[in-house]
Amino acid sequence: MSSPSVAAPAGAVVANPRSRVILASLIGTTIEFYDFYVYATAAVLVFPHLFFPAGNETTALLASFAIFGAAMVARPLGAIFFGHLGDRRGRKATLVGALLTMGLATFLIGALPTYPQVGWFAPALLVVMRLAQGFALGGEWSGAALVATENAPPGKRAIYGTFPQLGAPLGFILANGLFLLIAAAMPSEDPSRPSDAFLSWGWRIPFLFSIVMVVVGLWVRLNLVESTAFEKTVKAGKLRSMPLAAVFRDHFREVMLGTFYMLATYVLFYLMTTFSLSYGRAAVDAKLPGLGYDYTTFVMMMIIGVVFFGIFTMVSGPWAERWGRRRTLITVTLAILVFGLLWVPMFSMGSFGVMAWLILGFSLMGITFGPMGALLPELFPANVRYTGSGIAYNMSSILGAAVAPFFAVALWSLGGGSPFWVGVYLSSMALLTLIALLLGSETRDVDIEA
Repeated sequence: MSSPSVAAPAGAVVANPRSRVILASLIGTTIEFYDFYVYATAAVLVFPHLFFPAGNETTALLASFAIFGAAMVARPLGAIFFGHLGDRRGRKATLVGALLTMGLATFLIGALPTYPQVGWFAPALLVVMRLAQGFALGGEWSGAALVATENAPPGKRAIYGTFPQLGAPLGFILANGLFLLIAAAMPSEDPSRPSDAFLSWGWRIPFLFSIVMVVVGLWVRLNLVESTAFEKTVKAGKLRSMPLAAVFRDHFREVMLGTFYMLATYVLFYLMTTFSLSYGRAAVDAKLPGLGYDYTTFVMMMIIGVVFFGIFTMVSGPWAERWGRRRTLITVTLAILVFGLLWVPMFSMGSFGVMAWLILGFSLMGITFGPMGALLPELFPANVRYTGSGIAYNMSSILGAAVAPFFAVALWSLGGGSPFWVGVYLSSMALLTLIALLLGSETRDVDIEA
């Protein structure tokens, strides 16, 4: 295993133990995705009721999703800011800053006043906190991926790169599991609406609880040392004064390819985790009809699907090492394209079809998401890797995640309650990703320390 080092008085080499690398790359993204899922769940269950005027439920839901998408616009800005720090000052301090920003923003959401209390000031504050979340996540993912891949033994970068990716399913299970416990303790007589106690104060608990997880994450990350790749860049005098300018001047093609590599992944990710919760809970006879499941039942079904997300995230690492990142992703992207065209037939099969849809969708999500932890960092040299991989990852968030839930609700409405056009939208985005993969090249054998 390559040995990351920091300056020591006697020139000693201080290595990051394998367990520390895995934990540091995993725990931060778990916390970050927990925070994002907590918001995503509240965007469906709580915010349409509490942060907007009473009236049109579809309009309130769209407004809630619009604020959800606003964070994606802030993510490239976070990637630029934290990427600059990460490529100039090192990975460790930058990751600590990103985690603190995310944790504080999430905690403060749990303390916000609501629309009946302060009027439009409430959604305005929600937008500010949501932008802070997005800004922080813009710097989190690429740093965590670099901690994993730059410390990986030879021939295991894709395997190590799956550990920060595993934070997504773990964060989902933690966030939704906590919401389920709170909803069970505060049951509602109306399955389409949370109880008064839940809407009054119960929803705040998951947001406030995030501060405990942040403390744990900070303790782990403060014990990290820098990677060999970054230390070699410093010693060779290859640091760039303006990493952002160098990325767009020398690596613009890689940024564009990386952005579209992630497009299908992002769209699938947010359709499966955010839109599905709205569609699954909507009443069959509603103005905008859905599947008619109660909240607890559908979230339990989603959690089963997310278990497969985690399993196939881990499986994708060895596959990407054996067959290469590009070949693995071309295969799964073709499968995602076909999956988008099967939505209506699968939903017509009742609960069996819905459960199969969730398992298949989340399994494909794991296979496409897992290799990205190695692929995007491998596109860029060490002196601009934090900035380059972060911009590609987060630019895709605008094209994919920022608009996916909003477009999905609009297409759902356009189809009169049918998800057909939502599935076609997913297939179209998969086609764009497939084209990018065909234009790109394999990165498995690049020198990560160059």
